[in-house]
Amino acid sequence: MSHSRIVIGITGTLGAGKGTVVEALTYSYGFAHFSVRGYLEAELEIRNLEKNRDNMTELANEIRAKHGASHIIEQLYQRAQRGERNAVIESIRTTGEVAFLKTLPRFDLLAVDAPPEIRYERILQRGSSTDSVSYEKFLADEKRESESQDPDRQNLVACIALADVHIDNGGSREQLGAQIRKTMGWIMAGKPTATDPTTPMLKYVMSDGMGTGFFR
Repeated sequence: MSHSRIVIGITGTLGAGKGTVVEALTYSYGFAHFSVRGYLEAELEIRNLEKNRDNMTELANEIRAKHGASHIIEQLYQRAQRGERNAVIESIRTTGEVAFLKTLPRFDLLAVDAPPEIRYERILQRGSSTDSVSYEKFLADEKRESESQDPDRQNLVACIALADVHIDNGGSREQLGAQIRKTMGWIMAGKPTATDPTTPMLKYVMSDGMGTGFFR
């Protein structure tokens, strides 16, 4: 991947719609998708361990403690470099990962959030192997991943604070499509993001993102 290629990182709260934003980038803008979840699931399969959130979190912490805070993201970035397309990396969860990605020539971090009740309903509808949990377990998982002083461990609050674009994913599908197009117009034009002190923080209202195929 040449230095002119764009890399977008996706962070955000559980069930906020990170995958929907990724879908837009891959479907409408031709980005190659690299997933931390996919990386961890493959490793759990090798170890013959159940693919649930607890095991993924423990494995991710183990890998980061052994190899460094940004190791997983660096591995995904190396895979991205083998291709010729722009890349989106989902999902960024530690400040160490953000620090590595911020060293890239063309990198932007997008943070996705929504009220917890809406996010919990989404994960129930999503129905993946890690999503069949009670509302109490959902909130506990989120609290565990929200803050840490250890750069090797999940710290969603800090990652979201470091984002260049903040997405409140609670509007309509029309708002979602329009704001993604506006965001991508900015990014692909190479204009300064919120990391430039002269530019105000961007905040875009996104939709629930449960549908597909509306980013044409």
